[in-house]
Amino acid sequence: MILANAFDNFEDTIRPAVDTTNSFVWGPFLIIPLILIVGVWLTASLSGIQFRKLGYGLYMGIVKRNEPASEDGDISHYQSLAIALAATVGVGNIAGVGSAIAIGGPGALFWMWVSGVIGMATKYSEAVLGVKYREVNEKGLRTGGPMYYLSSGIKNNLGKVLAISFAVFGVIASFGIGNMAQSNSVAAAVEGQWDIAPQWTGLVVMVIAGLVILGGIKAIGRFSAALVPVMIVGYISAALFVLVINVADLPAAFGAIFSQAFTGSAAVGGFAGAAILTVVRQGIARGMFSNEAGLGTAGISSAAAKTDQPVRQGMVAMTQTFIDTIVVVTLTGMVIIVTGALGMVDGEGESYAAAELTRVAFVEGLWGNAGAGIIVTLGLIVFAVSTLVGWAYYGERCLERLFGFKASLAYRGLFVAMIYVGAVASLDLVWDISDTFNGLMALPNLIGLLILTPVLVKETKNFFANPDWKMLPSDSIKDKQDNK
Repeated sequence: MILANAFDNFEDTIRPAVDTTNSFVWGPFLIIPLILIVGVWLTASLSGIQFRKLGYGLYMGIVKRNEPASEDGDISHYQSLAIALAATVGVGNIAGVGSAIAIGGPGALFWMWVSGVIGMATKYSEAVLGVKYREVNEKGLRTGGPMYYLSSGIKNNLGKVLAISFAVFGVIASFGIGNMAQSNSVAAAVEGQWDIAPQWTGLVVMVIAGLVILGGIKAIGRFSAALVPVMIVGYISAALFVLVINVADLPAAFGAIFSQAFTGSAAVGGFAGAAILTVVRQGIARGMFSNEAGLGTAGISSAAAKTDQPVRQGMVAMTQTFIDTIVVVTLTGMVIIVTGALGMVDGEGESYAAAELTRVAFVEGLWGNAGAGIIVTLGLIVFAVSTLVGWAYYGERCLERLFGFKASLAYRGLFVAMIYVGAVASLDLVWDISDTFNGLMALPNLIGLLILTPVLVKETKNFFANPDWKMLPSDSIKDKQDNK
C-alpha cells in the first residue's frame, strides 16, 4: 500500500506534463501522419511486398521454420517470429482494442486495419535492415535493430543521433508498453474476475516472467516458441465461436465500422472534426501498440535469427503484423461490437473500457457464462507474460547499445522489479506514458526508414532477381556440391 500511495502522489505531479506531451506526440501533426506516410511510401517503393509475398513469409515462419545449415544467428526463423508475436499479441489485442473502441467507437477498428496493412511493409523493412546491419556482441550473440542500422546505414551525425535517441526511448518504452502496461492490465482483470488484490497478482507475474527473462535470448526463444501457438490458437478459437453464434449481427457490425471510421461516433462526442480525429488517433495509436509496426522492434528480434538473407527474414517478420492485427485484433474488435458490450455499464453506472470491455463482450457472447470471463482473464495473463518476456529482450538490447553488455544483468533485475510496480500503479497514467514513449521511440525509426528506402529497394530487388530465391542458401550450396 505504501508503494501504491507513493505512485499516486507521483501521478498527481507528472500528470500535466504527460498529458501535454502525449497530446503533441499523438496530435495531428507528428506520429499519426508520419506512420501513414512511411507505411504508404514503403508499400509503394517495395511494390506492395506485403501483398505479393505474405504467403511465402507464412510458409517460412510457420511451416519451414528455419534454415537448417545456417549458423549465422542465435535462434530460428520461427523462434524470432514467436518472440515478435509474444511481444505484440498481448494486452494490445485485449485491452488495447477495448480501449480504442470504447473511446473512438467501432470506426477505430478500421484505422487499426489501416495501420496493420501498411504496417506490414514497415515491419518488413525493419527486419531487413535489422539483419543487414546486425553485429556480434562480446558474448558472441547477434544484436541489431534501429539503434544499429540507423547509425550504420546513415553515414553522418544524423544517423548517430537517431540511433542513440531510439535506444534511449526504447529503454524507457520497455518499462511502459512492455512492462507496466502489461502487469497493470493483468492485475485489473484478475481483481475484476476473482477479487484478488493487485499486489498479489503483481508478485506472481513478476516471478513467472522473471524466471524466463533472467535466462536470456535462448530461454526467451524457447519459451515463446512453446507458448505462442497455444495462446493464439486458443484465443482465436474462442473468438470465432462467439462470432459464429452472433453471425447474423456481422453485417451491421461491419457497416458501423466503415461508416464511423470517417464520421466518428457517439462514443467520442464533440464536433465532427474532433470526433473523426479521436477515431483516427485511437485506431493508429492502439494499432501501433498492438502490432508495433514503426516502433523498430522487428529489427531487434530479427537480428537474432539464423539466416544470411535479410529479405527472407523480412518476409517472415511481416507475417507477425498480419497475424496480430488482421487476425487477432479483428476478432477481438468484432466480438466487442456484435455482442453489444460497447455501451454497457457496470454496477456503478460506468461504461466498460480496455480489458474489462473485452471480458464483458466474451461473457455476453457466450450467454452470460462466467467461464467466458475466466477464458479472457487467463488469456490476458498468458498474453501479458509473453509480452513481458519479449520486451525485456528489446529493452536489454537498447541498453546494451548505450552502455555495453555489462549493463544487461542490471537491466533484467530492474525490469523484473518494475512488473510489480506496474501492477499497483494507476491504469490511466500507465497507458498514457506508454503512448508517449511509443511515439517517441517510433519517431527516429520512421525518419530513418524514409532515408534508408533506397537501401531497402536495392536489397529487395537483388534478392528477387535471383531465380532461385525460394531455395535456402544452404540447400543451394549443397545441391551444387552434390552435382560436382
